[in-house]
Amino acid sequence: MSLARLGLGLLLTLALALPADLQAQQRGGGRSAPKAGDKAAEKAPPSPPEPPPPPYDRDLMRLSEIIGSLAFLRGLCASPDAAEWPSRMKALIDAEGVTPARRDRLAGAYNRGYRGYSLTYRICTPAAHEAAGRFLAEGERLSQDLAGRFGG
Repeated sequence: MSLARLGLGLLLTLALALPADLQAQQRGGGRSAPKAGDKAAEKAPPSPPEPPPPPYDRDLMRLSEIIGSLAFLRGLCASPDAAEWPSRMKALIDAEGVTPARRDRLAGAYNRGYRGYSLTYRICTPAAHEAAGRFLAEGERLSQDLAGRFGG
């Protein structure tokens, strides 16, 4: 008898010798089936799957990142419109964040833009003004494109 056959035979013997509830526990990851009244058995049903993203999703994420960059740069340079950028992002999330995951993605894009420039700039410089100006132009173009193609 080969060693492999002997090992397989030993495993089968052990499996048959195990009590039925222990076999069930091993198949279920070491946990026994929940009994009536267990909190695990009373979990809420899973949430429905998230709908597919709209066709303008990539542009909207980029716009969120731009708003985050502007929130930092305009605040750093004490621009008169500095307080508007977080409010604009909140309005965008309220309008487009139809699911928790989508709200998280929009907020994540905003935070990436904000953090990216907060790591680079500590004081307002001509380069910070230039970056803000470019973001304003790109954000305006994106907003017009989105409104023109998809309404709004």
